[in-house]
Amino acid sequence: MSRSDRSRLDARAALLVGAQSSISGPVNGASALCFPDMGSGVMTLNAGVAPEAIESIADRPDPTASFVDAATLGDGFRAARERSGKSPAELAAETKVHRRFLTALEQNDWSSLPSRVFALGYVRAYASALALDEQTAVERFKRESPDTSVPLKAPIGIAFEDVKRHSPRIVAGIAAVVVAVIGWNVFQRASLHQTAHPSDIAAVPKTWTGAADPDPQVALSAPMSAPPDQTTPALYITPGLEAELTGVDPTDPAVIAAAANPEPVQKAFNPRGAVYGASANASMVVIQAKTAGALVVRLGDGQALFARQMAPGEAWRAPIGVAATVDVSDPAAFDVFLNGEYGGPLAGVLTPLAQLNSRADQAAKALAASQARAQVQVQAVQARTQAAATLGATPSPAPAPSSPAPAPN
Repeated sequence: MSRSDRSRLDARAALLVGAQSSISGPVNGASALCFPDMGSGVMTLNAGVAPEAIESIADRPDPTASFVDAATLGDGFRAARERSGKSPAELAAETKVHRRFLTALEQNDWSSLPSRVFALGYVRAYASALALDEQTAVERFKRESPDTSVPLKAPIGIAFEDVKRHSPRIVAGIAAVVVAVIGWNVFQRASLHQTAHPSDIAAVPKTWTGAADPDPQVALSAPMSAPPDQTTPALYITPGLEAELTGVDPTDPAVIAAAANPEPVQKAFNPRGAVYGASANASMVVIQAKTAGALVVRLGDGQALFARQMAPGEAWRAPIGVAATVDVSDPAAFDVFLNGEYGGPLAGVLTPLAQLNSRADQAAKALAASQARAQVQVQAVQARTQAAATLGATPSPAPAPSSPAPAPN
């Protein structure tokens, strides 16, 4: 017997018991007597009730059958409610469930219901109010509205027997693929291999027949040494170009002798900070600070021409033709540069600016005189060389150029 048939019989029995209880009440002044029975518990004796009445009650339509046979749970609830004659408002007051939730149950509108726990309670209450089996209604609700919040179960994999059953086929397939690949490679190698064939040369030269009489044109000598490594080619100088551009012939003996004894060159002025004072074209004297110190330049009337606490590397260019006095905190902290060349430190704390300009002027004149003497010596050597070439005699060696006079301090 199925669960639905059992539920139908239980509901029908409940209806019969209720009907008998209502009939077994006092009828026509007679009271109902109950006597114990050994086999069936309590037996109710109905007085004054005809058996036809009990049979008519038993023949009534079963409400549980219509609920079970309904297409959906909502249709069963609606049919049971209409059979009971109660309105939705009366059932809402009886079950303490809002009317719209009962209407949602009858219309199978599960989305309008609250959480699943409350929905199951509403189904039980509605089934109880309509005298239906609560468990049957709950199970049908679960079937028609499955719970989507249940988490997914972990994958369990495939059975070992399935792997064992399919493993021979897998191994056979892999072996077939390997054999096919190897066979294809062997076939390609065999098809590309060419058989040996005789040479296309019709006649063989005599020199190829033996090594006793080799051809002298193709004889090999001893190996030669490798050439020296050279990554940079030698500089090419156009003859006469330098003499035409500079006016000095580099092959002239006097020029070569002068280049062998160059004039001493002092270190040049290298600005390592800010440079104050006159412009470079209007100054021959530059005072540069080696270390930090104060530099004040006063005019003849005591007015300050320049005053600054000099940082290391800063410099001041002295103007030409200005009568002033240079006043420093430490003479050893300042260097003097004359015409761009180093001229030593300052001589004292107070130094006339005219003295420094005079030293620079004398040094420039001495340099110009030295260059003029060198030019005269070069011209004299050229004249003697030309005269010797005219007379056919060997020219005398050029005298060594005299060193320039030292610049006055």
